Amino acid sequence: MGRVLLDITMSLDGFVTGPGADLTHGLGIGGEPLHDWITGEQTDADREAFESTSTGIGAVLMGRRTFDLIDGPQGWSADGFSGERPAIFVVTSNPPSRVRLDGWFEFVPDGIRPALKLARDAAGAQDVMIMGGGHLCRQYLYAGLVDELRVHVAPIVLGDGTPLFERTTLAPIRLVPRESTSTPNASHLTYDVEKP
Repeated sequence: MGRVLLDITMSLDGFVTGPGADLTHGLGIGGEPLHDWITGEQTDADREAFESTSTGIGAVLMGRRTFDLIDGPQGWSADGFSGERPAIFVVTSNPPSRVRLDGWFEFVPDGIRPALKLARDAAGAQDVMIMGGGHLCRQYLYAGLVDELRVHVAPIVLGDGTPLFERTTLAPIRLVPRESTSTPNASHLTYDVEKP
């Protein structure tokens, strides 16, 4: 069985979108520079970090807001995958009535654990990647279901938006640093998540 990876980009002050993220504003007002390490002038380290988001991934988990952006008019294109597309599970209690990229997604209304089981079954020996949004990532991390945390910290302070982390009364989550690479576009940080 593969590992459960959480891979997401955030601002230096901890936001994964700017304020007002929606189909019109994408990553929110001022949020587009978050992904300069993907869409801008990439360094070799940025390319390597991006390639690691798809290498060995057998299934992907995402929340409904992330799905809406990906399946929206400015989202992924049908020819966006060069290799075999992983199984993609959307954790939502409100599946959409129509899907632009029909056949790409399976909607799971039962919560994070049933969705993870479906993703693990689909991934087999490969890894499962949780790609967003911030709320879904928090749920998996705070539930102790993540093995590896990959955070790409963009050199921007947004001041508001969708936070990756929030205040909690849970016990601290200990991380073991594994890799770090800095480029003009992002600091790419990889941690193993210690299990309680």
